[in-house]
Amino acid sequence: MKNQINRRSSLLRMGGALAGLLTLSAAKTAKAAVQTVFVSTSAPKGYDPTKHKWLMCIDDNKCIGCGLCAEACKKENGVPEGPYFRTWIERYIIPKPKPGSGETRGEAIVDSPNGGIPKGGVSAFPEPTLPKDQIEHAFFVPKLCNLCENPPCVQVCPVGATFKAPDGAVLIDPKYCIGCAFCVQACPYGARFLNPVTKTAEKCSLCYHRITRNLKPACVEICPAEARIFGDLNNLHADDPIQKFYEKNRVQVLKPHLGTEPRVLYAALDKEVR
Repeated sequence: MKNQINRRSSLLRMGGALAGLLTLSAAKTAKAAVQTVFVSTSAPKGYDPTKHKWLMCIDDNKCIGCGLCAEACKKENGVPEGPYFRTWIERYIIPKPKPGSGETRGEAIVDSPNGGIPKGGVSAFPEPTLPKDQIEHAFFVPKLCNLCENPPCVQVCPVGATFKAPDGAVLIDPKYCIGCAFCVQACPYGARFLNPVTKTAEKCSLCYHRITRNLKPACVEICPAEARIFGDLNNLHADDPIQKFYEKNRVQVLKPHLGTEPRVLYAALDKEVR
């Protein structure tokens, strides 16, 4: 069974205004017309999105770059083979500054071969070409949809196929998507792509079919280092991992200057990460 979630709250307000102006029968017709733009999700019947506010936290100090999260995501969500990822791992190598440059560090080297997914049990990340004695430090950063409170992708979608659910998840209804790729271009985090098979936009959905059934996203479930923490802001408890994450870390978001207000939070994010 599929739960119905309103794609645009403004449409509801429009329906209510029309109902106040028209006759009762006409108002019912208008209301029915508004309800036809409701979208379907993979949530089970009875799930109430207004009672939740989903959030993802990432401790990049713990990420070991194994790529199991990206691999699990592909399998769980049927993401096509090739350079298509709902979540991926980036490696940042920070060189030491050149002598006499006056800099505190060199220019960051960033790579993400195969999205960080290992091949044949071998790490996707090759040995750095830079000699170890020239490396200041290196680290891994998981990336995914940033669950924006003000998502640019929703603003540019001409048919409303991309929408923000009341629980904070930014979702795509493939039945409405026309494959224009406006949302792909608008996302400042590079988190969207056009599925080469369905020709529709695709991105991380937080494994919506799982979290609405009290399960963790596949990437969170499989992470051996517990670098990903997932929770519900509306239902925190005393020992909640989200609460502990806030208390123990300097919490940051990606590209805060854009005003998108992400709900994917990072611990002690290096300034090189964008």
